[in-house]
Amino acid sequence: MKKMIIDRFDGVYAICEDKDKAFFAIDQTELPEGAKVGDVLMITDDGALKIDTEETERRRRRMLEKQKKLMGL
Repeated sequence: MKKMIIDRFDGVYAICEDKDKAFFAIDQTELPEGAKVGDVLMITDDGALKIDTEETERRRRRMLEKQKKLMGL
């Protein structure tokens, strides 16, 4: 199963990055409902896109911790 992160939205596309730092443009209509920047997407074996909520939350917490550390909080 492949994973990628939604980096940004550009027009009708979601620009996603995979673990190899390769970028892909995915039409927003292909995304799961409610998908937003920073979400981790899983591509299932049959090609469906799903949000990996656990990994997304783990990444968000890690980023928040890094921001707090940089700010001295």
